[in-house]
Amino acid sequence: MLNRVILIGRLVRDPELRYTPTGTPVGSFTVAVDRPGGNRQGERRTDFIDVVVWSGLAEVCHRNLTRGRLVAVEGRLQIRSYDDSQGIRRRAAEVVAENVRFLDRPKDAGREQMPDASKESEDLDMSEVIDFSDDDIPF
Repeated sequence: MLNRVILIGRLVRDPELRYTPTGTPVGSFTVAVDRPGGNRQGERRTDFIDVVVWSGLAEVCHRNLTRGRLVAVEGRLQIRSYDDSQGIRRRAAEVVAENVRFLDRPKDAGREQMPDASKESEDLDMSEVIDFSDDDIPF
């Protein structure tokens, strides 16, 4: 069996960072991903996909990502259930990320490249950063 998801998209808002009762960092953000569709040729639709990151990866994403940044997310799909405020049972789909790659530079960093968030900050390989211009992105 295989449960693997790879997404490339832009962050809808800045990542949130929380901590479990035992102190483990957990972060979350939403990625906007275009997909083909619609009534006219070339028309696209956008999916907004929730992403969860844990431990050191959550802290790195929280420190380095902001709304509008282009990322590649690799992980697994998770479906969870919860009761809403009216007691109605709801389901939520989210991607639990194992790797997050920063595919662009922050607007205020000039020509500085961002690291691969899946690695420890002491062991960064800057050659793995992919450089996309805004012209290459469909949204």
